[in-house]
Amino acid sequence: MPSRYARTAGGILATALTTTVLVLPAGAAQAHPGHPGPHVPASPAPAPAYGNGWRPLAPIAGGPRQEHSVAAIGRHVYVIGGIKPDGAGGVATVPDVEVYDTRRGTWRPAAPLPVPMNHPNVATVRGKLYVLGGLSGGSSWQALRDSYVYDPANDRWSTLPPMPAAIARGSAAMGVQGTRIHLAGGMRTLTPGPGGLQDTVTNVDAYDVTTGTWTSLPDLPEARDHVGGVVIGRTFYVLGGRDRGQVNVRDTVYSLDLRGGGWTERAPMPTARGGIAAAAVGTTIYTFGGEGNVVDGTNTVFDQVEAYDTRRDRWQRLAPMPVPRHGTAAVTVGGTVHIPGGGDQGGGSPLDVHDAFRPRIR
Repeated sequence: MPSRYARTAGGILATALTTTVLVLPAGAAQAHPGHPGPHVPASPAPAPAYGNGWRPLAPIAGGPRQEHSVAAIGRHVYVIGGIKPDGAGGVATVPDVEVYDTRRGTWRPAAPLPVPMNHPNVATVRGKLYVLGGLSGGSSWQALRDSYVYDPANDRWSTLPPMPAAIARGSAAMGVQGTRIHLAGGMRTLTPGPGGLQDTVTNVDAYDVTTGTWTSLPDLPEARDHVGGVVIGRTFYVLGGRDRGQVNVRDTVYSLDLRGGGWTERAPMPTARGGIAAAAVGTTIYTFGGEGNVVDGTNTVFDQVEAYDTRRDRWQRLAPMPVPRHGTAAVTVGGTVHIPGGGDQGGGSPLDVHDAFRPRIR
């Protein structure tokens, strides 16, 4: 499917999205007619304004993607699962996995997930990808217990024991310390469309990849999904997000000392947002975009970029995203944050845009 943003010698020029029937891979499943499909603007949008540390990269080769997860192994950025346009005005959950080589600037396909999944809970530990549940289904997306590990050496997914039924969910905040993957919040059900059920949880759990065991940790002070998660040192940060609905956005920031103890409330985000992407460079956490920005009664997308200094417990507003998005994720490779895909309208509106942000050293 053609990119909504056509490349030029000077950067990127926005163009109207042409109508194309997307041929999905054999594993694609679950069309969601109740979830709005890609928005087709009546006229070209203004060209994105790059600069301030931002630059455009090669768009996702397999086409638009949203509600996926992003992780890195070495210099390679992985885009895992999510939703794509179904060619009939809706979106479909897919198992697709694509890999971006940050050195060569090229994309390639990788082995797909064994099952289609959106909002997957993904983390990298010791050079392997772990997927610990997510969401999928028909007109209502439900929690999946399915769990897998991916070995890039043989481009193969192996099945892990499923998540315990009591803690299964998607869209959790993720963070890794050593061999333990931490999941905070998330949701068990997401029914697309106005008034649809969104079952947000407070659960916090850890999975040890060496022992294959799950451990329950202190619950979040409040339920969250579509939330940012980062571990720096021995502290797990959970930032923003929402509670039971796209517009029920939150600005709260919580931290958990992974050596033991409970949650501590930190300085709030300057802008309450859900559906954000978050990644750390050093001891600073950067938050990008989001959903739930109600303008004239319409749910729109945030363009905000805000940086949290974890040592000083202080926020700073930065220049906005050139292409505002929600329903994406971010990962840092060599001091550069990669943000592939996401949606530019409230609900399902996948893009193939791939941007990089390199913060100035302060």
